[in-house]
Amino acid sequence: MIQLFAPRYLPEPADPHGLDGEPPPREAGPLGVLLVNLGTPDEPTAKSIRRYLREFLSDPRVIEIPSWIWQIILRIFILTRRPQALAPRYEEIWLEQGSPLLVYSQAQALGVQQHLSDAGVPAHVELGMRYGNPSIPDAMDALRKKGCERILVVPMYPQYAASTTATAVDAVAAHAAKLRNQPEMRFVKRYYDEPGYIDALARQVTDYWALHGKPQRLLLSFHGLPRRTIQQGDPYHRDCMETVLLLKRRLGVDASLVHVSFQSRFGAEKWLEPYTEPLLREWARQGITRVDVMCPGFLADCLETREEIQMQCRDAFLGEGGQQFRYISCLNDDPIWISSLAGLVRKHLGGWIP
Repeated sequence: MIQLFAPRYLPEPADPHGLDGEPPPREAGPLGVLLVNLGTPDEPTAKSIRRYLREFLSDPRVIEIPSWIWQIILRIFILTRRPQALAPRYEEIWLEQGSPLLVYSQAQALGVQQHLSDAGVPAHVELGMRYGNPSIPDAMDALRKKGCERILVVPMYPQYAASTTATAVDAVAAHAAKLRNQPEMRFVKRYYDEPGYIDALARQVTDYWALHGKPQRLLLSFHGLPRRTIQQGDPYHRDCMETVLLLKRRLGVDASLVHVSFQSRFGAEKWLEPYTEPLLREWARQGITRVDVMCPGFLADCLETREEIQMQCRDAFLGEGGQQFRYISCLNDDPIWISSLAGLVRKHLGGWIP
């Protein structure tokens, strides 16, 4: 006869999970802060760049044409040629510690962590890249291993765009979908009008001018998007123009020096205008000889700021007769900006902070 119950002399097993009684008390764990930036190749080599571009340009949020058509173009025409062309450009901007985008993004994450720790906020900060390393899944897993049951996700894009902010949210949600015990999450959508962000931009400009003098014009160059994305409801252009308006107000009498353009377009369709490089060429032909350029939509310098603006656009302007081209760097590891970013994080942690 098969015995279907345990003998009475065996001790009852412990119930560590409280299944048969009151659950054990649970202490509130630390908070998690996930800063998300776009990403970068691991090395300035064709192989590493190809791997990065394959992931980046396969995102349907970034390239909004039918996937089967685009994958043919990507694999046959772009991934076979573009990485070799980009390798020397990346190598020219590479820092000793690595890619500028990664180096400065890590500095921002460390700075925010220090500010939160100094303020007694029980939080851990991790950096995740939408494409490349450190990946969003790795960053989220690191926060979970540290006991973070509540995670604030902060995309490092002040102006919202589906191809940047939304795809970062998609990636976080996709990883969370694989978890049985999901953390509670919040997402910061945009902060184009955050006073600390605007003040940091204005101080970056005025401090530079105090040392080097003012130009004839200051060009604020934002990353471009196809015009159809705006017509389809993307608020990116409006966010950019609001940032410009607020920055002009902070600059006061120097607001008249400020102009706007959009960079990094490719393909045949219409993108947001005016385009940065053609505008600079036209200014030089009109007799404008001294310009400063700044990229407010980028919180950390990268290929698009260091090489496209600081090198290509400079050469285009000077080649058309311009005499002075100066690039004002991104906010990067500026301590005032990092303090403002930490303040933004603390604001969005409201209700979670004990």
